[in-house]
Amino acid sequence: MTEEWRLLQTKDNTAAVNMAIDRAVMVSNSNKKVPPTIRFYTWNPPAISIGYFQSLEDEVDLKNCKKLGVDYVRRITGGGAVFHEKELTYSIVISESHPQIPKNIMASYGRICGAVIKGLKNLGINSEYKPINDIIANGKKISGNAQTRKMKTVLQHGTVLLDVDVDKMFSILKVPNEKIKDKLIADVKERVTSINHILRKEICFEDAATAMKKGFEEEFNVKLVQGSLTKEEIKLAAKFEKECFSSKDWNHRR
Repeated sequence: MTEEWRLLQTKDNTAAVNMAIDRAVMVSNSNKKVPPTIRFYTWNPPAISIGYFQSLEDEVDLKNCKKLGVDYVRRITGGGAVFHEKELTYSIVISESHPQIPKNIMASYGRICGAVIKGLKNLGINSEYKPINDIIANGKKISGNAQTRKMKTVLQHGTVLLDVDVDKMFSILKVPNEKIKDKLIADVKERVTSINHILRKEICFEDAATAMKKGFEEEFNVKLVQGSLTKEEIKLAAKFEKECFSSKDWNHRR
């Protein structure tokens, strides 16, 4: 019998709420209260998320964020600063001991990214995994991913770019040397791509989510059943949002 996992589609949340939900689902799964969970979501307003070990002030132009109405948050996962605007973001929460998840972190990145690769294939895009945590299409990055393991549970989340505005991204990301900013922007435009750019047509979140759902089902040989957050997860997410992800102590801690 095919194993059933839960699918959540929670569009248009603030950066703090998105990170709080991921953490709440992780706690619930670690307590064996919910099955392995895949979530597809978007960010409203657009946001910058920084890696757990980064300094917000070093990475992000907070004045410009305010001016442009861009949110910001520190993730519980590592990695670099990411600008979230026109994209589908996914997260997977699953027990470390689940037979589908390799114990080796690198191997688990590859396995989970395999689901995204199959999802892109369902849209007509060929892509491949590039260790440690990127997916590339036509030689350019289309997805970045980050993972953490806590409470014997794996949380991996990542972006799948529907479109990308590199100039806007660099107006809110700090660069070490302003003199080389133009060169950096040109370089990133050469190295980053998106679904809309490759297909030369606009793909909406819902179509991308349908393709990704199928990709996860194919990679893990499971059935994703549409669900919703439990009452406990909603409570936990509200707590994490207030006490952690929207607090100055958390976001400005380094």
